[in-house]
Amino acid sequence: MPLTDTAAKQAKPKDKTYRLSDEKGMYLEVTPKGQKYWRMKYRIGKQEKRLSIGVYPTTSLKKARQIREQARQQLLDGIDPSALKQAKKLASESASESSFKVVALEWFSKQKPTWSENHWTKVERMMTKDLFPYLGTRPLKEITPPELLAVLRKIESRGALESAKRTKQIAGQIFRYGVATGRCERDASQDLTGALANPIKQHRAAITDPKAVGPLLNALDGYQGTAVVKAALRLAPLTFVRPGELRKAKWADIDFEKAEWRYYVTKTKSDHIVPLSNQAIAILRDIQPLTCNSEYVFPGARTLSRPMSDNAVLSAMRRMGIGKDEMCGHGFRAMARTIMDEELNIRPDWLEQQLAHAVKDVHGRAYNRTAHLLERKKMMQIWADYLDNLKIQADDTNVITARFG
Repeated sequence: MPLTDTAAKQAKPKDKTYRLSDEKGMYLEVTPKGQKYWRMKYRIGKQEKRLSIGVYPTTSLKKARQIREQARQQLLDGIDPSALKQAKKLASESASESSFKVVALEWFSKQKPTWSENHWTKVERMMTKDLFPYLGTRPLKEITPPELLAVLRKIESRGALESAKRTKQIAGQIFRYGVATGRCERDASQDLTGALANPIKQHRAAITDPKAVGPLLNALDGYQGTAVVKAALRLAPLTFVRPGELRKAKWADIDFEKAEWRYYVTKTKSDHIVPLSNQAIAILRDIQPLTCNSEYVFPGARTLSRPMSDNAVLSAMRRMGIGKDEMCGHGFRAMARTIMDEELNIRPDWLEQQLAHAVKDVHGRAYNRTAHLLERKKMMQIWADYLDNLKIQADDTNVITARFG
């Protein structure tokens, strides 16, 4: 006699598990704890097997019978319903493990230790804001180029053309990692070449006219803010390191006796040496009593345990009236590179080495950190003296220009 929904609902637990039969091999199994499971008994050849159909009342009697009939049809087609269910479960788990988000986070965790904090923060933001909401749950191997393009178009629609381009590059790296780890067969971003609008390239603002450098330096010297930020502003043109490297400078890396600042450059994955001019040493000596209790030369305003904000120098320049189209933190690098080449006739390879670019010799080997160190020490002092002369000229146009080199 077929089971009724009332009988299933009123079934009470007993000391041992028992069954209430329906028909065609299906029954309701009731456990001592009151749990109720729909199951179906069937045979494949001479082997008797069980198929788990669902839990009552989540799976109603009507729904359980529908699933049973599907299983009976599979048996008629020569398919083992239990084996098919397990295969679907494994496929679902595999798809979850191979989703865009899972693969992306795995790739990100492997890359993060090799990146600067500023870089990995930007990459993480791109993934969580622009990629995961639309592609996160999708199996990596099923994502098509048009699907990826639709996501990138959303970024373009905000007018963020450069962000769209960079997000495409990040997606491409994730796909290639997926290919390498067997989660997809190809990089879907490869077919999007030319599909995105090209952003207009804009060079970072930099003052490269010697006549304008003097007034700029005098303005930095006259900064009325905190001593820490003022020291960073004054040291920036003398060392022309990357803004992130300047703000994260550590006292342990400063050697006053050798007049050197040595640190590891995350961007090029190499050690670097910045020879310190007499002027740079003087600035560091002045700030040392104020920040020597911190690991950092330029600690943050709120805590000594972290470096100053990455916007500290930029914000200071803006408060002094130096516009964003005039100068930025990176601009000191362009200033040094241009003027030392055009005005002081410094060898380009020495400049590239001092800028911590990935310079290679004629044999394709990367220069080691001590390459041309003696010459670079002289170069950095010549540069500092030249900047001092520009400041003097800005104050008194009658001063006779000194010769450098």
